[in-house]
Formats: sequence, structure tokens, C-alpha cells
Amino acid sequence: MKTISMLGAGSWGTALSAVLADNGHQVQLWGHRQELVDQINDKKENSKYLPGVKLSSQINATTDLKKAVENSDVVIVAVPTKAIREVLKKLIPHMQKGLPFVHVSKGIEPDSLLRISEMMEEELPDHLRDAIIVLSGPSHAEEVGLRQPTTVTVSSKDLSQARKIQDLFMNQNFRVYTNPDIVGVEIGGALKNVIALATGVTNGLGYGDNAKAALITRGLAEIARIGTAIGANPLTFSGLTGIGDLIVTCTSVHSRNLRAGNLLGKGYKLEDVLEQMGMVVEGVRTTRAAFQLSQKMNVKMPITEALYGVLFNGRNVNDAVESLMARGRTHEMEDLVNMFESQMNK
Repeated sequence: MKTISMLGAGSWGTALSAVLADNGHQVQLWGHRQELVDQINDKKENSKYLPGVKLSSQINATTDLKKAVENSDVVIVAVPTKAIREVLKKLIPHMQKGLPFVHVSKGIEPDSLLRISEMMEEELPDHLRDAIIVLSGPSHAEEVGLRQPTTVTVSSKDLSQARKIQDLFMNQNFRVYTNPDIVGVEIGGALKNVIALATGVTNGLGYGDNAKAALITRGLAEIARIGTAIGANPLTFSGLTGIGDLIVTCTSVHSRNLRAGNLLGKGYKLEDVLEQMGMVVEGVRTTRAAFQLSQKMNVKMPITEALYGVLFNGRNVNDAVESLMARGRTHEMEDLVNMFESQMNK
């Protein structure tokens, strides 16, 4: 049995805490809202973020970061991307030893254009971390909490550390694979939210399955294009954190990004959409970062560019869709051929 620090009492942090408790581990779940922490401890339920899921007595919640990492064997970071630096800065004074850090969030930081593992490397001194590991894949918290079959991937620069996290989480309902391509795993997990937002926009406009299929497949091409440009293995995008994550996020009723895009397609303003959602929509912030990254790397990402215009430049959603359909002709497999040739020449 391990003692696990779970930083973030939202839906995902709570669902993963349930998985770990099922495996016999003690979970110290940190949240910043006292009323939520009290409910988890007293009623053994997180009705705000994961209603209907009974939580184990092996999950104890706290608002005290020092208590959350006390006697911990592993620290798991499950807060939104924009809060990661702030939480880590507050955590460092309470760390007594180096520990493995696992992040389960999905995003890229605008302006710096860093992946989450890179952000964590900047914030955490070497002596306070043994390794940084990412856990990602097609996994809605609502289904994980109900113990429905789920598969995810763990990745790290140190694959032996990834295997330890694989063993920590793996059970009959939650299957975990390893992948040495941390760049591809993080990029796929982050950018699928951008494509899900765009897919939601077409739903809101009243388009059907043809448009959805087009966005998923051409979105995958964009993700693979920018991913390989920064060092990812193109094969990663055919796996769980590529096409797998895209399918679940672009089709599921649980997808916040899909629901937010749907509202945008119906004509709601971005600020009104975010207020109505009531939870973080990672795809909005990631769209800004992805657009900036495409400009920096001189990589064509037409779906991302069109969505960026809608979100941040007031572009009409109908005009954005029409511009995508009116693009000059190209070969569908051109990106794939170029990616593999690039990898072979490295």
C-alpha cells in the first residue's frame, strides 16, 4: 500500500483517487474549497464534480498542502493547466524529499508554449522530484468513477518510473499502457481539446456526422503535424492519446469542450459560454497556445487557426467553416508521407 497525494479535487482528481483507493492505496486529496473538502470527508461524495460516486474511506480530503504531502510516496497533479505553477510554488516549502510527480492535466501554456512536464521541470528543484510522469488517454471522469472499462497511457523520460505508475493504477477496470514518447502523449492529450471545441461548433451550427468525421480526421493530421515538428513519434497519434482521445472528446456527452463549442456554434459569446459551463474548458486556453506554436514552428493548422479567430478575434463561426471548406486542393496523405520521411531521416 502506498500513500498518494492527489492535488486537485475536481472530477478527474476525484475519479483517479477512487481508482487508487480500489487498489488499496491511501489517498490524501487536496482541494482549495473547504466546503468541498468537508463534503468528501463527511459524506464520502463529491456531488459538485462527480455526483453519484461513493468514495472510499481510504480517501481523506484536506485544504492543507503540507498535510496533503505528508508521508507521501507519489504526488499527482490534477489541477487545471493555468493553476499548475501556482500550486507547485505553494507546495515546494512543504516537500521533505524527492518524489515522483505525475500530472494528469491536458494543456499547453500560452506564450511560453511549454508542455505541462516542462512547466513542472521549471518549477520543481531537482532534489524535490525523482521523475515527472504524464498519465493521459481517452478517459472521462464520470465513467472512471463508475468503474467502467477505461484505458490510458503513462509516459516519462524515465520509463522505469512510468512502469511504477502503471502498477499503481492498473486494475480490472482501469488498464494502463506505457509509451516512451512523452512529447507525443502530452501534445495529443492537449490538442484534442482544440478539435473537440471545433467539433462542438459544427454541432451548434446544425451540421451532422460528416462534418464531425472530417474534423476528427483532419484534426488528427494537424495534431500529428505539429507534434512531429517538435519531436514526437507520429505513431503515438494512432494510439490512445491521439485518435483514442479525439474520438472520446469529440463525441461524448461528458466532453466539456464539445459542449462549450456547441454553445459557440449557437451564437453565444465566449465569456457567456465559460460562465455557463461552470468548469474549466481547457481547449480555450490551449487553442491560443496551439495557434502561437503553429506560428512559431511555421506549421499549417487550419482548424486551429479558424477556431482561434472565432475565440479571440470575433470571427463569425459560419465564415470560419466556409474558409476551411474553400481552402486550396491538397493531397490527403501528404502530411503522413512527410512525417514518416522526416522521422526516417533523423
